[in-house]
Amino acid sequence: MTIQVVGAGLGRTGTTSLKAALEQLLRGSCHHMLEVFAHPETVPTWHAAARGEPVDWPALLAGYEAIVDWPGAAFWPQLTEAFPDAVVLLSTRDPEAWYRSARATIFGFIDETEPPDESMADWHAFIRDLFANTFTLDLGDQAAAIAAFEAHYAAVREAVPADRLLEWTVTDGWGPLCEALGVDVPDQPFPRLNTSEEWAAGHQPVDG
Repeated sequence: MTIQVVGAGLGRTGTTSLKAALEQLLRGSCHHMLEVFAHPETVPTWHAAARGEPVDWPALLAGYEAIVDWPGAAFWPQLTEAFPDAVVLLSTRDPEAWYRSARATIFGFIDETEPPDESMADWHAFIRDLFANTFTLDLGDQAAAIAAFEAHYAAVREAVPADRLLEWTVTDGWGPLCEALGVDVPDQPFPRLNTSEEWAAGHQPVDG
């Protein structure tokens, strides 16, 4: 078992839906920020990566068939090198729509300079360093956040060969994923999970 899909697209580009879809198509687990919450023992390793320290990626991601969302998306150069046969999946959306969604959900918590409670301290320190070193911490500044978003996507498009890169939006559904992976299209609707409305209904402001 090894990583077959490296998700280079940022969070709030349909990554929770992608996680569910890829787990169905690959018949295995897909890493996502949700997995970091489920496995807090991995936070020190992810934090080391955020600080620019070397990481044993195959060991960290053992047991997964794919990775999408933050934190993995921040390390797409390292992951594409560590897993040279993996499809690079660039999930995207309109930058202004992305910012509105991220601002209404995850950015509020990352903006806080102190964790809401001690149980979140390690994760909060990690995510702040991740954004500071690989994206931006100017999350309340729409222009700065969108500039970081666009720089991220431009870097992926420039570096990844076209025959390895799959750009995808939620409206594309199953088709492009199945074609890239060489599997049949499921006879069911594409999952639509963790919309902004669902996130607001199910999360407190401090929850990631």
